[in-house]
Amino acid sequence: MSDKIRVVIVGLGNMGISHAKAYHTLDGFEIVGLCSRQLTDQTELVGELAGYPRYQDFDVALEVTKPDAVSINTWPNTHAAFAKKAFAAGAHVFLEKPLAETVEESQEVVDAATAANKKLVVGYILRHHPSWIKLVEMTQELGKPLVMRMNLNQQSSGETWGVHKHLMDSLSPLVDCGVHYVDMMCLMTRSKPVAVHAIGARLTDEIPKGMYNYGHLQVTFEDRSIGWYEAGWGPMMSETAFFVKDIVGPKGCVSIVAAEQAGQGHKSDDVDAHTKTNALRFHRSDLDSGSQFIHEDLIIRTEDEPGHDDLCQREQLFFLNAIRQDVDLRDHMDDAVASLRIVLAADQSIRSGQVVHL
Repeated sequence: MSDKIRVVIVGLGNMGISHAKAYHTLDGFEIVGLCSRQLTDQTELVGELAGYPRYQDFDVALEVTKPDAVSINTWPNTHAAFAKKAFAAGAHVFLEKPLAETVEESQEVVDAATAANKKLVVGYILRHHPSWIKLVEMTQELGKPLVMRMNLNQQSSGETWGVHKHLMDSLSPLVDCGVHYVDMMCLMTRSKPVAVHAIGARLTDEIPKGMYNYGHLQVTFEDRSIGWYEAGWGPMMSETAFFVKDIVGPKGCVSIVAAEQAGQGHKSDDVDAHTKTNALRFHRSDLDSGSQFIHEDLIIRTEDEPGHDDLCQREQLFFLNAIRQDVDLRDHMDDAVASLRIVLAADQSIRSGQVVHL
C-alpha cells in the first residue's frame, strides 16, 4: 500500500459528496474514482471533485482502480452487497448507516470484514460530534436507570421529500434515522436491550403500501433503563418540538438545548440542523432541608460546533486512523449490529402489534 489510501466513493448524494470532499481535503487519502449509476462526463460536480475519474458501474470501478478503500454511500438496499464485494476485492470499507436491511445481512457484512482482515467503519456521525461525546460522558453522572427521550422529525418538501420517499421504498424513518439515536442510547446505558415496542402511522399515499412515514419506538434495557425515539418524514410533519434530546436519571438530567431551529433560520429537514447542539444543560436533583434545589443548572456552551461537512471529515479521519494504526473495531462493528437489531425489532413490532423480546 502506498503512503496514501487510494479510495473509490460510490454514491454521490448528500452524504457521498460530503465524504468525497473530506477525502479530497485529507492528505492521507487519494481519490481514484467516483461511482454512481447516473454519473456521466457531463454531470456537474462541485469544483474540487470535477476532475476525478468517473464510473457508472461499481464492479468496473473496483476492477479498474483496485482501491485500498471503498466509501459506500448508496441506497440502503445495496449496502450489504457492495460492502461484501469491496472486501472480496481486498479493500477496507467505510459504510454509511444502516449496515444492511436485515440483522442477518448486517452480521454477514461484519463477518466478511473479519474474514478479509479489513477495517469496517459505519457512518455513525454523532459518535464524532464533540457535544454528543460530552453528552454521553455526562449521562454517566446521572445514576441508573436512565430515561432517554429523543426524536428527529423532518417537515420535508421538494428534493428532500423525494429522497425520503425513495428511502421508504425499503426502510422506514425509524430504521434509517433511528440507528443513530438508538446507538447513543446503547452507549449511555452500556446495557443489553431486552424488549422493543413501537407504533407507526402511514400519513400519505405517496409511499408504498405497508410502509409508514411516522413511527415511535420504546426500548427497555437489562439495567431497567428505558428510551423512546420518534421519527417522521413528510410535508405534513410539525416544525414544533422536532428536536428533543433529553436524558434523565435519579441524580438529575442532561439535555441538548436546541431552541426551535426554525426560529434560527433552519428547517427540520436541514441536515445541518440535525447535529446542532448550541449548549448542554445539566440539572442536579439534590434538595436541601426545605426541598429546594441546592445547585443551579449548569449550562455548557458548545464552542466546538462542527458543521455537517466537518463531521464527515472527522469520520474519515477516524477511518484513516483505523487503517493506519490497525485499530480493533470489533466493538464498533458489534454496536452497529446491535442498534440495527433494535430499530428492526421496532419495525417488526409496528407490523405485528406485539412487543418484540430480544
